[in-house]
Amino acid sequence: MTRVLNAGRREPQSGEVRSIVVFLHGYGANGADLLGIADVLAEHLPDTLFIAPDAPETVPGAPFGFQWFPIPWLDGSSEEEAERGMTQAVEDVNAFLDALMVDEDVLPEQVVLFGFSQGTMMSLHVAPRREDPVAGIVAFSGRLLRPETLEDEVVSRMPVLLVHGDADEVVPPQSLPAAAEALQGAGFKEVFAHVMKGTGHGIAPDGLSVALAFMRDKLGL
Repeated sequence: MTRVLNAGRREPQSGEVRSIVVFLHGYGANGADLLGIADVLAEHLPDTLFIAPDAPETVPGAPFGFQWFPIPWLDGSSEEEAERGMTQAVEDVNAFLDALMVDEDVLPEQVVLFGFSQGTMMSLHVAPRREDPVAGIVAFSGRLLRPETLEDEVVSRMPVLLVHGDADEVVPPQSLPAAAEALQGAGFKEVFAHVMKGTGHGIAPDGLSVALAFMRDKLGL
């Protein structure tokens, strides 16, 4: 049984939804943490609905923080708990996306997934295994989970933008080339990369500018 994800929204400036950006936040954060980025993007994407669900599980000791799945080396959970949590979260995100597209009357090619950290891990895992490709994935400061299974499990291939800070102290910068290699090995034709110089585990202005250009291009704006 899937869990309903509570989501914040920023309506399109034009009043008409022609595309959607779905933000998937990082471990210990919440949807509002990324929804603020919409303030910067909205004037350049005036027909875009921005929506940012909270992950389904709270983080122990952080009442306003959420997680898509437990991380053993951070919270002391077991590998089995992490595996169960991720499997359930994948179902939750898929159900959320399915309902969103029906409710807003949009096609997959009008939707971009914009992930950060653990949200990037979810985006890169979920989207390639869905029946229809979304317009693209913006993947900040995360990594590709289970790269060894991607080639066998991929169903749809969409453009992917990988962005990472070269001073990231949480998710190693080497995660970017590792993800790019696995994606290309699985037949993804459009894999782009941008390294944010001097940036830690975060989103710098140059990375956001590259992400905006990517989204405008892949959404046909």
